[in-house]
Amino acid sequence: MTGQAQSMQGYLEVEGGKIYFEAVGQGHPLVLIHAGVADCTMWDEQMGPFSQRYRVIRYDTRGYGRTTTEDVAYSNRQDLYDLLKHLGVEKTYVLGISRGGQIAIDFTLERPEMVDALVPVAAGLSGYQGEPNEEEMRLFDKMEELWEKKDFASLADMEVRVWVDGFGRTGEADPKVRKRVHEMISANYSRNQPDGQPIVLQPPAAGRLSEIKVPTLVIVGDLDESGTQAMAGAMEEGIRGAKKVVFPGVAHMVNMERPEEFNRVVLDFLGSLR
Repeated sequence: MTGQAQSMQGYLEVEGGKIYFEAVGQGHPLVLIHAGVADCTMWDEQMGPFSQRYRVIRYDTRGYGRTTTEDVAYSNRQDLYDLLKHLGVEKTYVLGISRGGQIAIDFTLERPEMVDALVPVAAGLSGYQGEPNEEEMRLFDKMEELWEKKDFASLADMEVRVWVDGFGRTGEADPKVRKRVHEMISANYSRNQPDGQPIVLQPPAAGRLSEIKVPTLVIVGDLDESGTQAMAGAMEEGIRGAKKVVFPGVAHMVNMERPEEFNRVVLDFLGSLR
């Protein structure tokens, strides 16, 4: 179906759940996977520019946005595979941010025949062992405490501080971005639905980066937490030919803070593949 103009949205029934998705544009497929503090609407500023060149697919993973799940074991990689097959996609570019970046990397390792290029943004890396610094550890411990208390209002405030403002910034990030992320976090916490039990990739990606053979663009902000920056460095070193771009003055939500610059960097990279 590559090259056919399409604009559609809907739900795909998968084992133990229903995946909400949108697809727009024409050209080679490009799938966008959202962060763990967001939903697929975080890509609003990318859909228009990207769909002028590509068939852009975004979706809500289980536990987020409009996707629903039962309390079952499931694989995020299988969900993405099922969605792509439903849309008639045989090969695609894969772009994911944060938790979505980890899913993108894991999918590339599990389904290498389906991935033409990989763009991990502020991405997690399954199996990576790192140590937060003291400031970050205090914040992460506090977030864990708020989670256990189910104080989701305070937790949403703190997650915005960590993932949007970042570390080393004078003041706060753009109020509009902070508000949008806060709204997405709060909506996810208010879903009152089971999260299910994600099945992790085995062996994990941290020890398998040399298996990734596709063109890879690693993106990270220099105000992000130290673990994310370290994982970006590991990807640059471990994936042969990987290119890393660091966005100065940006934390975790790179595409939302600097949408025009982000779009240009990604489109230049993907355009160079031709």
